[in-house]
Amino acid sequence: MALTLYVDPERWRAQQDAVTQQFPGMVPVVRGNGFGFGYETLVEEAVRLESDVIAVGTTYEAARMKDVYSGKVLVLSPHWRGEEALALPGRVIRSVSCVESVRCLTGARVVVEVMSSMKSPGVSEHDLHLLRSGVENVRLEGFAIHMPLDRPDGSDAAEEAIACMERLDAAHLPLHTMFVSHLEAEELKQVQSRFPDTCFRARIGTRLWLGDHEATQFRASVLEVRRVVKGERFGHRQGKAPADGFLVIVGGGTAHGVGLEAPKDLHGVVPRAKNAARLGLATANHHLSPFVWMGRRRWFAEPPHTQVSVLFIPEDVPQPKVGSELLARLGHMVTRPDRVVHSSAHGWPPAMGRSSEVV
Repeated sequence: MALTLYVDPERWRAQQDAVTQQFPGMVPVVRGNGFGFGYETLVEEAVRLESDVIAVGTTYEAARMKDVYSGKVLVLSPHWRGEEALALPGRVIRSVSCVESVRCLTGARVVVEVMSSMKSPGVSEHDLHLLRSGVENVRLEGFAIHMPLDRPDGSDAAEEAIACMERLDAAHLPLHTMFVSHLEAEELKQVQSRFPDTCFRARIGTRLWLGDHEATQFRASVLEVRRVVKGERFGHRQGKAPADGFLVIVGGGTAHGVGLEAPKDLHGVVPRAKNAARLGLATANHHLSPFVWMGRRRWFAEPPHTQVSVLFIPEDVPQPKVGSELLARLGHMVTRPDRVVHSSAHGWPPAMGRSSEVV
């Protein structure tokens, strides 16, 4: 009985193939929890896509990849002086964001990050000329620019990338390869037309693995259903049942990432009002769970445990049956399911043969 990620392999791979066609030479991003699928699964898909380079987040992730992937591995986190030195194969490419790091990595494969409007780590425009001597002592795989996702000022992503390339060219730096993040296909074509001799390689993760939202589902097994009456105490903290109903114990707890969420950037009155209401309910120990039953997300009866969660279902709502599954609206980047199950397109969404609900 588990928290399961179900995947429609045909739809999932069709999305991967479409992205690969849009972005020739794409570099799949395989980092963190492997977008919920696990990094081993994503490495297998990268091999299927015939990718000669994958991108990971840290050197520790690169160390895990070296035994499951035979191509080049690009570490996205920039090298910093004094970091722990790991035994990594020569095919690992380090990102660098300052001139000093370039000089520290003599003989290593290197991608130099250039500062963009994101203001994330990268070599500034004023320091580009200092790279000329440093890049001669490394195996320069190319330069990189990481663009912002949103542009509320109306600026143009393609123009920013072109301006970056022009600065590199003016500094007499080699432009054989450029790694880019968060450029649309048409924007990338514009940049490519201005620099036809440069090989542009888009680093893509979310769109590649999660671009088709209908290709995956998280589901949680129902482990137990217990009737409670209003005021009856239960659980670790012996809280009181808010009304007559049922305590439903489902697979999936904090060890899986249940209850975790990243802060959101809110815009507009309505989203802010909803968030304020949510915070007000939280102060009264009312927390909405990601688990769906009868078309609605249900409330946590108490904070999620390590491996399971306890939900409260009111008496006037039909109780789920033990052995059935509830849909779970979970973020791929913070969720570690117990298993990943590929279900054929003919049985999608997968029929469980039990009292399960698909919303």
